[in-house]
Amino acid sequence: MQNITSSAQLKEAILLLEVEQIIKGRVLKQQFRLTYESLKPVNLFLNALKDITTSPGVADNLLGTAGGIVTGFLSKKIFVGTSVNLFRKLIGSLMQVGVTNLVSNHPDGLKTFGQFVIQQFMRMKERRASTID
Repeated sequence: MQNITSSAQLKEAILLLEVEQIIKGRVLKQQFRLTYESLKPVNLFLNALKDITTSPGVADNLLGTAGGIVTGFLSKKIFVGTSVNLFRKLIGSLMQVGVTNLVSNHPDGLKTFGQFVIQQFMRMKERRASTID
């Protein structure tokens, strides 16, 4: 920065500093608005959801766990049904835990098995269609 020797230079330096202050103030206000918007609970939730869905490992684990819970619950409902038998309910709960653990720990194997079953079903359907024609 240069030494100011006249009042004209001083007025010019003050004017430049005022313009700089206005520009920095606008940038600061804009940054404050952006920060305020990003800290809203809805936006925090959406950003977290976006991070989860874009991360391939987390999404696969989440789907595997959810699939395990659902299949465990359904297997218990199918086995126990509307029974009031305490022993049957206990076995159903143990079966639910086992199926949940099996499905959530081995989703790839079950996916492969499911694809195999679907392929076999499609082949049977094609064979029946070819014998009818």
